[in-house]
Amino acid sequence: MNFFRKLLFPLAVLYGFVTSVRNFLYDKGILKSYSFDLPVIAVGNLSVGGTGKTPQIEYLIRLLSDRYKVATLSRGYKRKSKGFVLADAGADAAVLGDEPFQFHQKFPNIQVAVDANRVNGITQLLSQNEKPDVILLDDAFQHRKVKAGFYIMLTAYGDLYCDDLILPAGNLRESRTGVKRADVIIVTKCPPQLTLIQQNEIRSRLQLKQHQQLFFTFIAYEESVSSEEKSMPVKEIATVDKILLAGIAKPDSFFAYLQAAQDATMTFPDHHDFTQLDIEKIKEKAKNKIIITTEKDYVRLKGKLRKEQLFYLPIKTSFLSHQEDFDKSILDYVGTSTGNR
Repeated sequence: MNFFRKLLFPLAVLYGFVTSVRNFLYDKGILKSYSFDLPVIAVGNLSVGGTGKTPQIEYLIRLLSDRYKVATLSRGYKRKSKGFVLADAGADAAVLGDEPFQFHQKFPNIQVAVDANRVNGITQLLSQNEKPDVILLDDAFQHRKVKAGFYIMLTAYGDLYCDDLILPAGNLRESRTGVKRADVIIVTKCPPQLTLIQQNEIRSRLQLKQHQQLFFTFIAYEESVSSEEKSMPVKEIATVDKILLAGIAKPDSFFAYLQAAQDATMTFPDHHDFTQLDIEKIKEKAKNKIIITTEKDYVRLKGKLRKEQLFYLPIKTSFLSHQEDFDKSILDYVGTSTGNR
């Protein structure tokens, strides 16, 4: 903890007290939570940003969408619209937010909705002629008004919640005791070579409850970058002069995967809304070089830079082991909940 954050520790105590009281009121039923008559899976984290929620949601979409009618519901962070919005052919990142728009583009056969009021969002989805069989709540671990049937909590390998403090002294949105709501805990962004001994050391530090399952995943980068028009193997562009651009919480691994000695990088805040001035700066730095960005940034930059110049690097979440156990837990929950409706 740096010196500045040490000074903020009294505020962290106050913030922790407020969030603990809120959770207590929900746990005791004094504040009302709403349940729904379909399987609802909430994916989130205790900390702010950078745990890999988007690729985890995409993993669940791939797992479930061949069997069930899937809907995702997000807040739609930094979108310019208000209220409930269900993605259609005219939707874009400004209307939905970058991550929901990414879902909409990659998975056109699912329903993608945004609403800061998750209770209203689910109610609206269930009022559609084409009702979903299962709803995935994005970044909803602290959204206690909805009582999901299954909770997946993510924690990044390099920033485990057990080593962190509450905001603003640390990055936790609530006390570490909030982890008790999780059915599954996933340690994300692990080194692919993480050993079983190292995994067991982390398991010991996390002190899981008896009912909780623990999994370890890593970010798998595709072997090609893609544009609106074509794909190029990463090996082929290794020696090509390029600009690497990222507006995500923790871009180091993205840069490390692609960067050669001659490559320049540009970093922007997470969920950055690229202004015309930003675009001009990018163009000035890139000249005629290709620009490679993240999937999330690509949906906000598309149409603002030349399509033959702008590429993105697709990613997926991959399990170090026991993927079939994770899949079975999800499919069993959804299948049982759907069958009992």
